[in-house]
Amino acid sequence: MPRVSCERGLRERKKAATRAALAAAASRLAIEHGADHVTVEAIAAEADVSPRTFHNYFSSREEAMVASVVDFGWNLTDRLQERPADEPIWDALRDVIVGSVDASPQARERIAAQFEMFAGNPAVLASQLAALDGMRIRFASVVAARTGTDAGYDMYPHLVASAAANALKTAYDLWATRRDVGLIDLVDQAFAMIRAGLPEPGRSEPCS
Repeated sequence: MPRVSCERGLRERKKAATRAALAAAASRLAIEHGADHVTVEAIAAEADVSPRTFHNYFSSREEAMVASVVDFGWNLTDRLQERPADEPIWDALRDVIVGSVDASPQARERIAAQFEMFAGNPAVLASQLAALDGMRIRFASVVAARTGTDAGYDMYPHLVASAAANALKTAYDLWATRRDVGLIDLVDQAFAMIRAGLPEPGRSEPCS
């Protein structure tokens, strides 16, 4: 591999590591002390960088606090693009999500604390919702490319992307508060309900 390519790759890995360290520090401090009591300076110090370096990666502390949501969304989009072109879209979405989530008990506690922190601060919650909406838009673009539709014109890719994103968020929300079911089971339940057309619970379909 050429020397220039190696150096560029090393720089990109260092930048990614710094961004991840800042995001982890922001989330950890916000959970421990409350988002309102965390400063950019504190986040930078926790990640062992300068406040100026922080601003090279994030425009605000709230953006850093929800960076894990943004990064997770990008990872899902990248993995969806890599799925076989002839795979049914709902199979691809389900497998990408199941293959990307951390369903460990430690992750459950971390997610529960993170969601509680999001809900307790309007600015952070707004940043989280914006991150989720960005994920939905990127999903819609990939869904459109895989299904021969137009994300700028057709409703289908947006409905599919919104349903998948909300299925994942709902699974996470319930998993954070319930102890009787795993995350993968909740994701599977959500996708099964969507694929069945969200039939009303306890109501039988009329005979034709």
